[in-house]
Amino acid sequence: MVYGCGVYIFLGFCIGAALGSFANAAAMRTVAEKKWWGGERSVCDSCGERLSSCDLIPVVSYILLQGRCRRCRAKIPPRHFLAELAGGLFCALSFWRFGLSPAFFFCVAATPFLAFNTLTDLDSGYIYDSWALAMAAAGMAARIWGGPPALLDGAAGAAAGFGFIGLIILLSRGRMGLGDAMLMLGIGAFMGLKLTLLSLYLGFMCGGAVVIPLLLAGRVTRKTAVPLGPFLCAGMAAAIFFGEKILTLFGYPASWPWFS
Repeated sequence: MVYGCGVYIFLGFCIGAALGSFANAAAMRTVAEKKWWGGERSVCDSCGERLSSCDLIPVVSYILLQGRCRRCRAKIPPRHFLAELAGGLFCALSFWRFGLSPAFFFCVAATPFLAFNTLTDLDSGYIYDSWALAMAAAGMAARIWGGPPALLDGAAGAAAGFGFIGLIILLSRGRMGLGDAMLMLGIGAFMGLKLTLLSLYLGFMCGGAVVIPLLLAGRVTRKTAVPLGPFLCAGMAAAIFFGEKILTLFGYPASWPWFS
């Protein structure tokens, strides 16, 4: 039984690492205004040589090549390895937390969207509406599995997430971009009402934990534009793994599919 569970966790890691690799490539090309679909092929960022399949094994290739291109020996940006590792760990931990359940498949479906939106916001300070809307569509499509109550919960979560950030945008007179509201639309569709609100809270707490020390150290100022998307994605991840326990502490049950 332990062996079988370990195999599934390993497979979850492999799936997540592949999704992280895809999201990273898509994010880089989108920000650079290049195609990431169709006949496009991966190339070395330095020499431009086309990469072979043995150069593109998530996590493994970076380690075996010691973080360098096989041909020109230029350093491969660590973001490739980190995106693959983060995606792999997220899906592996998701299986460890939920087993082979609907919640695990929700996590797998959410992985490329979380990675893509985090990376593009860090790269360019921009959340792409097309990916945020696709995330919302994927979340609602997955909720068909749970029937009408699950669909209603997803719709309520999407409305709450979009509405909360939208209100902040109005109050701040546009100082916050609409992309963050679109991202919360997608997060809400996956998480449902209660865990969307918790995702928002945890996301802002994660942001405060990072930004406040930077403010005190003088690394940023109150006028510095800090991407919110990565913190909202982190809040969603935290809510996935700890949301049921947090809600239970306050006497609320977690909604489908987010219970073990």
